[in-house]
Amino acid sequence: MEYEFTHKPSYTHLIVTLDAGESVVAEPGAMVGHSANVSIETGTSRDGLLSSAKSLLGGESAFANEFTAEGGQGQVTLAPPTPGDVNSHDLRDETLYSTDGSFLAATEGIDIDSEIGGLKSMLGEASLTPLALKGTGTAFIDAYGGLEKLELAAGESYVLDNEHLIAWDDRIDYSVTRVGDLKSTVLSGEGLVFEFTGPGTAWYQTRDMDAFASIIAPYVQTDDS
Repeated sequence: MEYEFTHKPSYTHLIVTLDAGESVVAEPGAMVGHSANVSIETGTSRDGLLSSAKSLLGGESAFANEFTAEGGQGQVTLAPPTPGDVNSHDLRDETLYSTDGSFLAATEGIDIDSEIGGLKSMLGEASLTPLALKGTGTAFIDAYGGLEKLELAAGESYVLDNEHLIAWDDRIDYSVTRVGDLKSTVLSGEGLVFEFTGPGTAWYQTRDMDAFASIIAPYVQTDDS
């Protein structure tokens, strides 16, 4: 399998070239197009269709697409729903945690699991249902805006707003805290934050979708107006 990115960094999309028999799993709605000899199987993560997708999206039944090249080399083009960047991360018997909506695709050999016990319950307050991308292969994550990589040395710490957080590796330590009291939280527009402590790596997006939505909301015409 080979891949390339085009239109980086603002409108990045991913082109995956598959050898015969190779597959890639992608989030629903990510497909832009594919070669005629590429088959698509769409089903839920619980029906056994996708051996690499154990329980997408909070353990609930969710659709996912598996693209497989048949009879020769084939190509699949994928893109996230929002303008921004896409990056790859190679895993070697490791785990990468990604937040809601930041998972784009994964190659064979990557388990996609959201049933991660205490981690899931601990992040519930932050309205996050993280996916645990486990195994050996390549995972692709996307961002609204730019996608920044934060590498922390041992003992080094950094605080990220939860709306900007994209992913983090299994080496890094973190805690979830609220910024200020209720009054200051409402007035500042800030809420929950993650404090990461190295060694390890985290990824974040340079724009906040919720903040953008709140800005344009007064200008969006509704049926009631």
